[in-house]
Amino acid sequence: MAAVSTTVLQSPPQITSKTLTDGAIHMPALGHKRWRKNHFGLQTAVHETESIRVPRPVDPKDEEPIQPAHQFEVLLESDYFTEEKYALFKHYQHHVHREGPDQASKACFKRFLCSGLGQNIRINNGRRQKLGSYHQCYRLDGRLVAMGVLDLLPSCVSSVYLIYHQDVKDWYFGKLSALREISLAIEGNYRYYYMGYYIHSCVKMRYKIQYRPSYMLDLETYSWDKLDADYLARLSVRKYVSMSLERQLRLSPRKLFTADEPQLDHEGLIRLQDYLREGNEGSISQGVDATNAFSACMPGIMTLDEVESKAELGRWRVKISKHTTMHLEELELWPTWDIRDLTPLKGVIAELAAALGPGLVRQFVLDFAR
Repeated sequence: MAAVSTTVLQSPPQITSKTLTDGAIHMPALGHKRWRKNHFGLQTAVHETESIRVPRPVDPKDEEPIQPAHQFEVLLESDYFTEEKYALFKHYQHHVHREGPDQASKACFKRFLCSGLGQNIRINNGRRQKLGSYHQCYRLDGRLVAMGVLDLLPSCVSSVYLIYHQDVKDWYFGKLSALREISLAIEGNYRYYYMGYYIHSCVKMRYKIQYRPSYMLDLETYSWDKLDADYLARLSVRKYVSMSLERQLRLSPRKLFTADEPQLDHEGLIRLQDYLREGNEGSISQGVDATNAFSACMPGIMTLDEVESKAELGRWRVKISKHTTMHLEELELWPTWDIRDLTPLKGVIAELAAALGPGLVRQFVLDFAR
């Protein structure tokens, strides 16, 4: 089951004696040893290993500050390409995903992780807030050892990807980066931390359910449901879960449908059959044609009939040269193409519209000039 998850953020209690970096980070004084022993402060913990915050006691022999053995720095940078970042990406893809040089090419890296959202600054409640795509770079003694790719949105920090060097694989950078990104969301007043898709059958994604409270997006109603024990039980017996439909159909978390379920009327049985067929019986392994978005039974994707009736594809604006835009219906061959034939341009654009929805279709411009 694929869905999206988000974590609600709550600021931990703070004992503040010094304000750093524009008032965004509050660090307890070192004298609060009793408090530190009995409390965990997220923002304090994630920042205290940074080189500029490591205590430097005075050496009684020469009365000079004792320098730390290593320098650890974390910087939020623009998502621009560098050879250093690419070398780390290539190393990670090879050792973790077993990809060859052709798969982890520079072009792939630039397209995948260096061409995100445009960057901007806005004022939110009197504080500067960064927006756009960024690289959170972790450097040890000046060497790039890990990098998180983030989308900073008005209401959330979205975790896109993480790469790290095998030399630091035992440092649990997945957890370390998640804690730092949650702290960034708190400090930047982004409200939510978005962990991306969650596939319950994928063992590598199970770490996401360790962060609580978390919520899953219902792809039928676009509402959020708490990811609790009941939800996880349903994910364990279904390929697809929509809590809104589960509640409507009064389904048990134990099985798909059993004799002890409450009796449904005729309309309820039809809804149940549709739910089971579209979400829990259809799969690639059972022979469903998944070569296009319409036949793959993907949750949240508009049907072809909905695209025809709601998307107004012909009114979608397209950029055909540097200074020229027009509506798709103005293209000479547009009336001759069949929307149900997914090979010509109209069919391809219909699939894109099904994924975006009619609202974004009206706002976006297709760029054919590139």
